[in-house]
Amino acid sequence: MQYLLLIYNCDRPEPGDPGFEDALARVNAFADECRRRGAFVAGDPLTKDGAATTVAVRDGRTMITDGPFLETREHLGGYYVLDCRDLDEALELAALCPLAAVGTIEVRPVVRVPGVDHAVG
Repeated sequence: MQYLLLIYNCDRPEPGDPGFEDALARVNAFADECRRRGAFVAGDPLTKDGAATTVAVRDGRTMITDGPFLETREHLGGYYVLDCRDLDEALELAALCPLAAVGTIEVRPVVRVPGVDHAVG
C-alpha cells in the first residue's frame, strides 16, 4: 500500500548554507534506505509557501490566489510517496526520516478509488 509522508515545519538549509551538505547526505541516506526496502516511489522538497498559487472553481468561475490556501502556522516543506507493506513500516520509515528530528511527518494512506486512472505517462 502506498503512503504519503508530508513534511511540515522543517526549515531546511539551502545550497551554500552551513549544514547543507550534512543535511543532503542524511536525506539521501534516508531515500537510499527506502529504495533498499523497495518502498521508494517519489519524494521532493517544495518551494516556500510564498511561491504557492491556489486555484478554485466556484459557480463556473476560476479564482486564482497567490499563496497557500489555508492561513496556518504549519509549513508544508516536502513529501515522500512510499510503497510499504503496512502502516507499521510507513511509520517506521517516517521515524527514520531525518526531517522528523526538526519538523513533523504526517503519514497518510493513499486511497485507490475504483475507476480512477492512476497510470503515469
